[in-house]
Amino acid sequence: MATVNIRRDVTDPFYRYKMEKIQSKIEGKGNGIKSVIVNLPSIANSLSRPPIYVVKYFGFELGAQTNTGDHDRWIINGAHEATKLQDLLDGFITKFVLCKECQNPETDLSISKDQNIIRNCKACGQRTKVDPRLKLSGYILKNPQQKDKDKKDKKEKKDRKKSKANGDENKEHSNSEEDSNKNGNGNGHVQPTSNLDVYAAEAGSDDEFTRTITDAANEISADGSGEGKHSFAIDTSEKAVRERQKHELTAAVERLTMGGDDEEGDDDSPYDQFAVWFDVQEGKPTDVDDIEIYKKLQELGLERKHKTPQVLAQCLFNEDITKQITPRAGMLKKLISSDRHEKAFLGGIERLIGKEYPTLLASVPTILHQIYEKEIVSEEAILKWGEKPSKRYVDTATSKKVKKAAEPFLTWLKEADEDESEDEDDE
Repeated sequence: MATVNIRRDVTDPFYRYKMEKIQSKIEGKGNGIKSVIVNLPSIANSLSRPPIYVVKYFGFELGAQTNTGDHDRWIINGAHEATKLQDLLDGFITKFVLCKECQNPETDLSISKDQNIIRNCKACGQRTKVDPRLKLSGYILKNPQQKDKDKKDKKEKKDRKKSKANGDENKEHSNSEEDSNKNGNGNGHVQPTSNLDVYAAEAGSDDEFTRTITDAANEISADGSGEGKHSFAIDTSEKAVRERQKHELTAAVERLTMGGDDEEGDDDSPYDQFAVWFDVQEGKPTDVDDIEIYKKLQELGLERKHKTPQVLAQCLFNEDITKQITPRAGMLKKLISSDRHEKAFLGGIERLIGKEYPTLLASVPTILHQIYEKEIVSEEAILKWGEKPSKRYVDTATSKKVKKAAEPFLTWLKEADEDESEDEDDE
C-alpha cells in the first residue's frame, strides 16, 4: 500500500515518519451518498491518535455528519474524494499532531488541570498547547484519548509492580541461601524444575512474579486438573520433529478456518490461501520474515480482519512459543488494533495450547506475561478473557483447562490492581 510522509512538505524519501495514503470509496446515491475511509485505523495509528478524532475533524471541516458504525467503517456523509481528505488531514496533523517547537509528529495528547489540550513531544520534550478555539478541541476535552493515557498508566503501573516485587525479593534474600541448598547445587543457584523455570532463566528473569507463577504452574498437570507437579519434556529427536511438522502441515487449513469469528470460511477462502502459503515456506515458522507475512496479508486483504490475529497465533507459534513472542511483538501490535482483535488473538493462543500443544499448559502464565509485557494485548482484555470458559475457539472443557492454567497470572494481575488502588487511596 502506498505511503507518504506524515509531513508532506518534507520531500526526503528517507523521512522516518510515514503513513498510508488515504483510501476512500463513495457509496450510495442521491441524499444517501457517503464516503467510507477504508484505511483510517492504520493512518490514525501512524499518528498515535484515535480514528474517531480524525473522522470528527473531517466532519467539522466539511460541515458533514460522521458515522463510525462498528469501527470498521468510518463514514462521512457526502461525496468526498481521497485527495480532498488527504489535504484536510494535513490540517489535522498540523493542529493536533506536530510539535509546535520542533515540528516532530512523535507526540501524545494530554489534558492539563486547567482544561488545556497539551501536545507532549517525545523528541524535544516540549509541551505545547492546542488551540482551544478549534471545534475538535471541544470534542477532545469531552472525550480524552483514554487509550494512550491507559498505556502510560499501565507502563507506570508495571514499573511499580516490578519495583514492589524486587522489594519483596530483597526482604526474602536472607532466607535465599537456605533455599538454594535445598533446591540447588549448594552454591546458591537454583536448578530449574519445570519448563517455566527454564524459560524464566533464559530470559534472565528472577523477580517475585516469575517465582510466584512458577510455584503455581508446577501444580498444573497435563490435563489442567491442578494435580501433580510433573514438568513436560519435548522430544527433539529428528523423527519427532518431522512428525510435528507433518502434523502442523496437515492441520493447517482446518485450524485456521475453525471457530472464533463471524467471518465465513470456504475451501478457497483468503485464510486457506494464507495457510497454504505459510506452510510451504522453507524452514521453521520463526524463519518466515514479518515483512513478508504482512505483505501477504495485505495481498489477501486480511491485515485489518478481526480473525487474522487468531490465525497468526496458530501459524507463528509452536511448542517454543515462549521464545517466539518477543520477535513477533512489533508486527502483532500493528495488526491488533481493537478489542475484537485482542479477543481473537487470545482465542488463537487458547486453541494453540488447548488443541495442538497441551504440554504448554504449565507455561500459560509465562505466555500471558510476555503478551502483557510487550503490550500486544491489554490487561483488561486478558482479565476479561480469563473470566469464564468459552466454546468460541475450543470446546468448553478445553477452555476450562487453559483458563485454569492461567489462574496464577490472572490472580497476580488482579492483586496488583488492588494494591495500586490502595496506594492511590493512601496518597
